[in-house]
Amino acid sequence: MGLLRIADAARLTGVSDDTVRRWVDSGTLTARKDESGRAAVDGAELAAHARAIAAAPSDPSGVGRSARNQFVGLVTAVTVDTVMAQVELQCGPHRVVSLMSSEAVRELGLEPGSVATAVVKATTVIVETPGGRAL
Repeated sequence: MGLLRIADAARLTGVSDDTVRRWVDSGTLTARKDESGRAAVDGAELAAHARAIAAAPSDPSGVGRSARNQFVGLVTAVTVDTVMAQVELQCGPHRVVSLMSSEAVRELGLEPGSVATAVVKATTVIVETPGGRAL
């Protein structure tokens, strides 16, 4: 993995530049110099740390499920017509949008301010990288 500048590491982990510098000062992350002489951290080391400190809210439903992609958040908007509805959740820094029946919205009691869990079971997940190589 390549090196990430302090500002990029902060942006990717959702913390301030100063927090990343504190991680370096405490020995949690190792600082190196990038090709331009700026302080940077190893991407793989940052990824391991990000995973270790990740603290998603627990799913309030208490339901066991096979889907591993679960996002607990707040309902921020509900648009309902006679048959279908669009429900938006803010799950940490991520906006998740779901289309469902209006009946389901009513049965679940979804309204802005409700706590809900978006569960994603996908057989196709597209992963992109900046400046990725074309095959």
